[in-house]
Amino acid sequence: MRVLVAGGAGFLGSHICEQLLARGDSVVALDNLSTGRRSNLSHLEADPRMSVVIADVSRPFHVERPFDAVLNFASPASPPAYLLHPLETMAAGSDGTRQLLDIASEDGARYLLASTSEIYGDPTVHPQREDYRGNVDTIGPRSVYDEAKRFAETLTMAYHRAKGTDVAIARLFNTYGPRLSPGDGRVVSNFIVQALEDRPLTVYGDGSQTRSLCYVDDEVRGLIALLDSEITGPVNLGNPDERTVLQIAHVVQEIVGSGSGITYAPLPEQDPVRRCPDITLARTGLGWEPEIELKVGLTRTVEYFASLV
Repeated sequence: MRVLVAGGAGFLGSHICEQLLARGDSVVALDNLSTGRRSNLSHLEADPRMSVVIADVSRPFHVERPFDAVLNFASPASPPAYLLHPLETMAAGSDGTRQLLDIASEDGARYLLASTSEIYGDPTVHPQREDYRGNVDTIGPRSVYDEAKRFAETLTMAYHRAKGTDVAIARLFNTYGPRLSPGDGRVVSNFIVQALEDRPLTVYGDGSQTRSLCYVDDEVRGLIALLDSEITGPVNLGNPDERTVLQIAHVVQEIVGSGSGITYAPLPEQDPVRRCPDITLARTGLGWEPEIELKVGLTRTVEYFASLV
């Protein structure tokens, strides 16, 4: 296939580009490099089937058409990034989504939206199933990301119903792995950077809040399986191995061999208390489930961060 990957220079987008090329597809990566990094794609650019377009998905842009698939990963994804760029995040979810859906609709391409577990807000149902409508706040600070993704899902389904656009929606849970930006503010990158620098790991609140971490290779397998399927979704793609933030901190310290301890800080506003996917639909519909255990994935991620020093 010929595939457009919006947000292709980002952490997850670059891994998607890599796997699409590996299976024989041609890829156009579109990115404005606001949070993505050109270096994430440098090892792929010698391939004649790979091209990079530097452009903002929420503004008019030109790419050579047609495409067989359009993948939308174009959005800041970590809290510090989307809180720093609130209007740009909303524009990516609205104007950017509309432009990409227009391309998919006109080209007869399959469109895949990378949505998020943030759709569920601070969930009151556990684990979270796709039919759970969420416990959300439309005016809180995190809403710029949450509501951008909720609108993107709504617009995706509107195109599907009104124009017959072939669409798929993936709800992603806490992906981690190599190419995470060291300063992006996610729990894994924060802990690893602090441990490698032999600084105390910062745990917000008492550390009892939970996350379900999915290694990037597993996430990419699930996304490509969804792309190749006929499922519309939404489909949860994440690892149901739920851990407390404090447990994750201790695993990182064990891997790094750091004895620097833990320091506690106030819990950020509206930080979710529990987060864990029900992946029944992914298992039955896609034949997918995560394979990489947490300690294995974190070890690989630590090795990547250590190589940057």
